[in-house]
Amino acid sequence: MKLKVNKLSKKFKEEVILNNCSCSFEEGKIYGLVGRNGSGKSVFLKIICGFYTPTSGEITMDDYNYIAHNEFPKDTRALIEKNNFLSDLSGYDNLKLLSSIQNKISDEEIIETLKQVGLSEYKDKKFNTYSLGMKQKLGIAQVLMENPKLMILDEPFNGIDEKSVERLRELLLKKKKEGHLIIISSHIKEDIEYLADVIYKFDNGKIIQSK
Repeated sequence: MKLKVNKLSKKFKEEVILNNCSCSFEEGKIYGLVGRNGSGKSVFLKIICGFYTPTSGEITMDDYNYIAHNEFPKDTRALIEKNNFLSDLSGYDNLKLLSSIQNKISDEEIIETLKQVGLSEYKDKKFNTYSLGMKQKLGIAQVLMENPKLMILDEPFNGIDEKSVERLRELLLKKKKEGHLIIISSHIKEDIEYLADVIYKFDNGKIIQSK
């Protein structure tokens, strides 16, 4: 899988968020996005996911311009900004509901994913009883559970304890070795330095490769 961003711009009314940005991503690597709050990282990720339409420019996945066809990228899962799970359902039931859309994985695979992120013993507790860290882990679980080729994680480790962060970092490195393409945005320097093969810095509407 190869993702190419070519001369991408995004404006909201008169405010320029992204200005003629070009970059590329390929499978088997982790890409780190850095920049101050409001620098356009989350908007950029939402455009990749098809949630926003760019003002100009294009994004192609394996040379197919899915944005131009009003489609979502194939084999992609994302955690961007706030989790939007159903508060009255358990962690497991939330994932089960999401998995029913495509029916690609079994109940056992859902439970195994919850185990990988450290939530197996809390799988039957309602989402509204979860701590911030547990909610983040469930968000990561929904990205991982169907083993998508492209994984997008925006500030994924917020509120997660240090020991769990270490385990999740190793899990992402394992996914990279398996050939997945992973894009992670984080304000935590250690996350980026430890995980990223390539770093893109967002500043004043531009994207600059810094590693």
